[in-house]
Amino acid sequence: MSTQGRTAVRRTEIELAEESFLTDDFLRQLINVGEADILVGLPTHNNAKTVGSIVHTIQSGILRGFPRERAVIINVDGGSRDGTPELVTGVSIDDSRPASNLNALRTLHSISTKYASSPESGVAFRTILAAAELLRAKACVVMSPLSTNVEPEWLSKLLHPIFDDDFDLVTPTYRRHKFEGLLITNLLYPMTRALYGLRIREAYSPEFGFSGRLGCQFLEQYVWNDGANGAGVELRLTLAAITGRYRVCQSFLGEKIHIERHAADLVPALRQTVGTLFSALGPDFAVWSMVAGSQSPPTTGADHEVVLEPVRVNRKRLREMFSTGVAELESVFRSILSPDTLAELQGIARLGEEEFHYPAELWVRTVYEFAASYQRSVISRDHIIQALAPLFRGRVVTFLKENRNAFADEVENNIESLCLEFERLKPYLLQLWKSRE
Repeated sequence: MSTQGRTAVRRTEIELAEESFLTDDFLRQLINVGEADILVGLPTHNNAKTVGSIVHTIQSGILRGFPRERAVIINVDGGSRDGTPELVTGVSIDDSRPASNLNALRTLHSISTKYASSPESGVAFRTILAAAELLRAKACVVMSPLSTNVEPEWLSKLLHPIFDDDFDLVTPTYRRHKFEGLLITNLLYPMTRALYGLRIREAYSPEFGFSGRLGCQFLEQYVWNDGANGAGVELRLTLAAITGRYRVCQSFLGEKIHIERHAADLVPALRQTVGTLFSALGPDFAVWSMVAGSQSPPTTGADHEVVLEPVRVNRKRLREMFSTGVAELESVFRSILSPDTLAELQGIARLGEEEFHYPAELWVRTVYEFAASYQRSVISRDHIIQALAPLFRGRVVTFLKENRNAFADEVENNIESLCLEFERLKPYLLQLWKSRE
């Protein structure tokens, strides 16, 4: 490592140490690494069952795709008690060489730091960004310890567009079951597409690649001490890349198999996705208010694939939760929704299972009215996000009914129709925004 490079690393070390979110031990480990071309960030919390195989896969991916580059695996752990960090640093690259039949021409480092006694995704990602800046990494990738089907090729698919084609953000696309990721297909994807004008299928994903320059810029400009522990910060990175006119592309990874969360986690999921999106609309207003229509980003492979295996979903239970929510939260909805929208929702709540239908146009108006009320803070913003949960369940019931017997192209056509409805009604959101005072 050059004297100039080592001096820069030590200077950055001092600056970051003053911010006191990186430990002295971690800083020493980073200095020992020196500089890196590739950084693989692996945030963990009690992932002993899966992390060992994931690290092997990461090492194989580096050996196959980047044998000449200086690479480092950065494990950022949120207080694991099952030995996860030791498993990460204890995996030898020698175990991966026979399978790949390749040798790395550089040392592959693997280091770990514990940042808290409980997991906070924002702190974990900030630590990864800081490490990337310290090491002057050219390209970075974040991998999820919950992915049970990671392939070595994922590293190349997420990193080569940065190395070879000078992209700054690489978001994945997946092969999904038609009833998987309903929060993405029915809200996050169509709304981000309509507002920001780019058709990114997975704007908030546990796996993605980014350039060192985007990481450094985001680390510097993002407000980290906003009291939200950085929930949904990965989505904010995507939006920052769009608004900052960085080069964004998509890369198809294949089937997405993650350790699934329980349905009761809907509210936390809404906070991380919809709450993050709503909170970005104020700062980003000057950008998204000028966007009309949408376009597809450059994409390697398919921009999506749909799996059609039969799956059982309790639509009756979802409909009951919608109807109960509309009744019990009436006073809350009166603060958030227009009288006409609320009246239509109350009418739907009285429908039986066969007649139940939550139309796309009404769903879009609902979401936009929630977004405008979130900006006005008509009540607690967290209560606004929570109140959206039963309405989302009602929209899911309609999506499940419409696509129960649908083939892949029919499912995609229905999603596309919803996206176009979000785009068509964008002037309604702007109208609400201008009258928010």
